[in-house]
Amino acid sequence: MARTAITPRALVANGSLDSVTGPTTIDATLVTNGVVINSAEPERTILRVANTEGSTNVVTVRKGDNPPALAAGQGDLAVTIAATTGIRYLGPFESGKYLQNDGSMEIDFETGMTGTIDVLLIPRAT
Repeated sequence: MARTAITPRALVANGSLDSVTGPTTIDATLVTNGVVINSAEPERTILRVANTEGSTNVVTVRKGDNPPALAAGQGDLAVTIAATTGIRYLGPFESGKYLQNDGSMEIDFETGMTGTIDVLLIPRAT
């Protein structure tokens, strides 16, 4: 099955961003297929993952393809998120470790996980 594409939401320099309408619900489809961030900018990407399931769950940012990710041999990033109300922020990331050869990033969720994921893009300094 194809991964579900999530478009990053750009944080607003000197401004704000709504946290209510942005996150994507982690449901059975996302758990089964995973997520892809197309045209990713890993160094500017932050993930906010919330776990609402009654047990801890692992979110995995998949290692990239070599090339372009020359450090892909270091493996995936697997982060455990606390049960029920756990929230973790992941990133920013290194292109040299997490970028796929098509310019995307891939994220997977442990079986049974529920909650939300929000992909945030850090603005460039001006």
